[in-house]
Amino acid sequence: MNAIAVEPGAGEPVLVEKPRPEPSSGEALVRTLYVGVDGTDHEVIAGHHGQPPDGEDRLVLGHEAVGIVEDSNGTDLEEGEFVVPTVRREPNGANEYFERGEPDMAPDGQYAERGIVGAHGFMAEYFTSPAEYLVPIPERLAPLGFLVEPISITEKAVEHAVASRSAFEWEPESALVLGNGSLGLITLAMFETVLDIDRTYCLGRRDRPHPTIDLIEDLGSTYVDSRETPVPEIPAVHESADLVYEATGYAKHAFETVDALAPNGVGVLLGVPEPWEFEVDGGRLHRELVLHNKALLGTVNSHRGHFESAVDTLSQLPESFTDDLVTGVYGLEEFEAAFETGDDVIKTAVEFGSA
Repeated sequence: MNAIAVEPGAGEPVLVEKPRPEPSSGEALVRTLYVGVDGTDHEVIAGHHGQPPDGEDRLVLGHEAVGIVEDSNGTDLEEGEFVVPTVRREPNGANEYFERGEPDMAPDGQYAERGIVGAHGFMAEYFTSPAEYLVPIPERLAPLGFLVEPISITEKAVEHAVASRSAFEWEPESALVLGNGSLGLITLAMFETVLDIDRTYCLGRRDRPHPTIDLIEDLGSTYVDSRETPVPEIPAVHESADLVYEATGYAKHAFETVDALAPNGVGVLLGVPEPWEFEVDGGRLHRELVLHNKALLGTVNSHRGHFESAVDTLSQLPESFTDDLVTGVYGLEEFEAAFETGDDVIKTAVEFGSA
């Protein structure tokens, strides 16, 4: 079967031939339909993140997938059922995090991530997976099923933000998304159309005209150009935010978030920066957190429950939004185009087959 793999750091994904996998007991065989491409894939390709399975030089890419069950192999799944796979797997047998159904909370070394760290991904014509890691999705949503994984990341982020404020009454009326990449835009759409937050803002570094700015404003949100209004100045120019969602990986934003928060607000950090030393006024930031009951939390990955919620959220996103968000779906004969970047690229995917 065909698969798209990379030698991390080599800089170019390539089409390779792999044996069609055979499902083990408790696993199903899935025929791949679509696999999304995101920033993590580009980090793996560049060698900044990820590693192949032990003893192998190449890693099959892809962690945002949707497929159709080809062989249920005695599991509770049905052949012909559409499914989305979760990402994390046990590295060497189960551990307490997986046993509790909380793989997203496992620390480094106690998980593998398909298509990222230590396990091949889903950019292949077929893949196998334990049935408990395959989440059903309605057939009508299957063409956009590769959006379920990134939506699940925000499902978890919001869940943890709400939990951090659960000691008192907290209903966010304003939200700020840092980053107008695909994850930031998906999150903004969730804030606007699903969570129904009154006032939303999205920070970026793009000149008009730009398709992401059009998307932001079509959602009814306010675009903030960080070159004109840096994060700490947003409260003076616009307003403080009850909820800040950081999706840039720009390390200074983690600290600037504290200034952007309203009293009792919470900032959720999702970007993964490279090492970078710089000066901050630690005393002032500490004082802001304490005197105004602000909170910062970090979050990564998601579990099955978040994927299930994400399927429901996907069904609520406006079709006009997803049409503009997905700027290209490419077959295997032109898969390289899915990895191209440019001003007109927002979200892309590789198509492996039709239903």
